[in-house]
Amino acid sequence: MIEKAVRVTENAIESGGFIARAYLPGHLKPGHADHGLGPLAAIMESFLAPGTHIKLHEHVQDEIISWVPAGCMRHDDPNGEHLVVDAGHLMVMNAGRGFQHEERVLASDPPLRMLQIFVRPHAPDLEPGIHFGPLPAHEDGTWRLLFGPPGSIAPFHVRNRVTCHDIRLDAGEEVALPKESRCDTYFFVFEGGIEAEGTRFCEGETGLCLSGDATTIRASQPSLVVAFVIDPEAEIYRGGTIGDGETVQRMAAIAQPR
Repeated sequence: MIEKAVRVTENAIESGGFIARAYLPGHLKPGHADHGLGPLAAIMESFLAPGTHIKLHEHVQDEIISWVPAGCMRHDDPNGEHLVVDAGHLMVMNAGRGFQHEERVLASDPPLRMLQIFVRPHAPDLEPGIHFGPLPAHEDGTWRLLFGPPGSIAPFHVRNRVTCHDIRLDAGEEVALPKESRCDTYFFVFEGGIEAEGTRFCEGETGLCLSGDATTIRASQPSLVVAFVIDPEAEIYRGGTIGDGETVQRMAAIAQPR
């Protein structure tokens, strides 16, 4: 069985050239009170106009992944890191005890639409840090592994049991969603549109397949999809900036199940 949520546009945070919407995977699971689903706390779809500067601010505890399929997001922090996150690179910010950074899009840069993915760590007050580097190239019709838990073959690691993949599909292509035994698979349609089990998912819509059920998706048009394989029983620490949910509830539009 597949659960579906749709994009909600009202109540999104908007400040100057910055807009953000939150997608909360826990809201898709029937009878589930938590806004997150195990280690996956939330996905933030963020828009930054050219010339936008998000001033220095702090995150605590959460693991924050910046995924930028086009354009670029410029990261600066007090440790002297000056990084450009784009389609060929990924950044994982392990906030741990606390990490400060600022983000910007130059006036000469294109408009930016990206995902910031918030993962709850397995324990509080871990060592903070940044992991940044190149991503492997996309292979046609094949899921690309982005990040996973320590010890996995993923090129980037987060400190809990959640794995992330992305894929580009041409119209008419079919592929099975990533899955693992006793894990849930949550997906976000970033571009295009797909069908799964007779249900259509358009841009900005999300779905959830429970307990490792095999599910095939078919692209109805050229599409870009991100999928997360989540251990719902993993040990989690909820006290992060987004992991506790209070900030999410205040600041973002929530995609509720239909």
